[in-house]
Amino acid sequence: MCNCGYLLFFFPFLGDTFSQGIQETIIADCRKSEIWKILILDQFTTKLLSSCCKMSDLMAEKITIVEDLYKSREPVLEMKAIYFMSPTSKCVEAFIGDFKSKPKYKSAYVYFTDYLPDDLFNNMKLSCGKYIRVCKEINISFLPQEAQVYTFDNPGAFQSIYSSHSQDRRKTLESLADQLVTLCATLDEYPGVRYKKDGNMENAETLAKLVDDKLSIHYELDDGGKRKGKTQAQLLIVDRGFDPVSPILHELTYQAMAYDLIEINEDTYKYKANNGAEKQALLNENDMLWVKLRHRHIAEVTEEIPKLVKEISASKNKQPDAKITISNLSQMMKKMPAFRKQMSEKTVHLQLAEDCMKHYSKNVEKLCKAEQDLAVGSDVDGVKVKDPMRTLLPVLLHPYSIPDKIRAVLLYIFSLNGTTEENLNKLIQHVKIEDQREYILNWKQLGVPIITVPSFFPRKSSRRDRSQEQTYNLSRWTPVIKDVMEDAVENKLDTREWPHQSECPAAWNGSGAVSARQKHKPSSQDERRGARLIIFVIGGVTYSEMRCAYEVTQAVKSCEVIIGSSHILTPASILDDIKALSKAPMETFTLTIDERSNA
Repeated sequence: MCNCGYLLFFFPFLGDTFSQGIQETIIADCRKSEIWKILILDQFTTKLLSSCCKMSDLMAEKITIVEDLYKSREPVLEMKAIYFMSPTSKCVEAFIGDFKSKPKYKSAYVYFTDYLPDDLFNNMKLSCGKYIRVCKEINISFLPQEAQVYTFDNPGAFQSIYSSHSQDRRKTLESLADQLVTLCATLDEYPGVRYKKDGNMENAETLAKLVDDKLSIHYELDDGGKRKGKTQAQLLIVDRGFDPVSPILHELTYQAMAYDLIEINEDTYKYKANNGAEKQALLNENDMLWVKLRHRHIAEVTEEIPKLVKEISASKNKQPDAKITISNLSQMMKKMPAFRKQMSEKTVHLQLAEDCMKHYSKNVEKLCKAEQDLAVGSDVDGVKVKDPMRTLLPVLLHPYSIPDKIRAVLLYIFSLNGTTEENLNKLIQHVKIEDQREYILNWKQLGVPIITVPSFFPRKSSRRDRSQEQTYNLSRWTPVIKDVMEDAVENKLDTREWPHQSECPAAWNGSGAVSARQKHKPSSQDERRGARLIIFVIGGVTYSEMRCAYEVTQAVKSCEVIIGSSHILTPASILDDIKALSKAPMETFTLTIDERSNA
């Protein structure tokens, strides 16, 4: 990790490499001038920088103001302006508008997240070239969401790819391919590319070819003048329909459960303090307790947090064995201001965990048994579920919410690889969604069978045997992607199901041998892995699938697993996306790379 004070990264894997690109371009150029500067960002680059730095860090580099590219701004002729933006016509037009007739700034240092098309570059040069001191492409058009998770901040890609009305499916896949290339370039990887073959869908195959072609071009034009060879990394591309269960199941690990049951927007958790005041907390890598607990089962979290609180409060409280509640903790914090800061982080998670458990006790606990039996195909004793309808019926008869019933019906259908049209109509009538049947029917646009066809070949593939693994009774389901990760690390992926678009040198074997290629110093969390497995899920990635990347990395040691998608899914968001697939296209649905900056 660079020792510059500008980027305070807490991402030991993605963050190190992500930081390097920023450090070697924007910050290095900043330091050549003593003049205070203005930083101008579009929406995407605002999110990108806010994920890793604070205003105080920018001030240390003599950046005094951060402005929105699209908002009206007063001229400051004595200052230099740094423009960090997406390579789109909209961004370039806004930039030119700042200088064409009457310049707003002394000069401009321009940085793009990705390749800038020649026509846009020439337009900039002709219109205001004399004001441009620097124009560079950084090749960072992804967001490092977590240590081992990336996104492209493009939820609209779901509609563009899967909607039958879409007019820009190919364009969206091209944009995703460009962003995947910048991810690989930032990681300094030239991976072999594989994809999950699916007879019904061609998105994964198309994207794999686009990425491989663009990677070849990118490394052919390497600044060093040498063609880069394949590294010991694999990029696996899968379509969302390969595992429809994980996005809709009620998960009981802390992060997945919180984002499913609690209203959390932009990673911000809002809650009421004991005195009724509105408070909020950001759930990100800066919150070390969140990082520590987010992948644990809620049963462990509800035990761990009070234990941590008691360890700190024991010396402050005359009754250390007293039950820890939000109320008495609040009183302690009022009496001891120095104690307040130390306890604030724990208090947030004590509240969040309590909120999760309220929902769990009210409805989720009873739902989970039926959901797990339908998803796994057997009960807690390992007895096969012979009649899934008997498992589903109690859920339909109970006064659960309509979304919860829809989720249960979908799990029932997925367990059977589709049902008859007659049976489906009865289920829709029972749930009372006759005018909203798209919640169920539109899954077919992801290649998931909803109505059985006599000639349909069963699509269920065999799963890894996890019968000996210790699990909670209501958390027996394992996302399919974890099987894929483990098979890939052990070189067990079937080439008929996972064709090679291009191959890489042998990266791993069953013995867990570590590659000698070490680019970075080991992180403080763990030793730097020898090879990387990069996974991209077309159509969104779930929190439970994100957790799997950490679990496999920790277990294997010889491999660093990184997973990402266009965006992160919650059960509510994917149901809304599925329903919307029937709608006619709207401009707001299409957030490709050309429009992302003005989302």
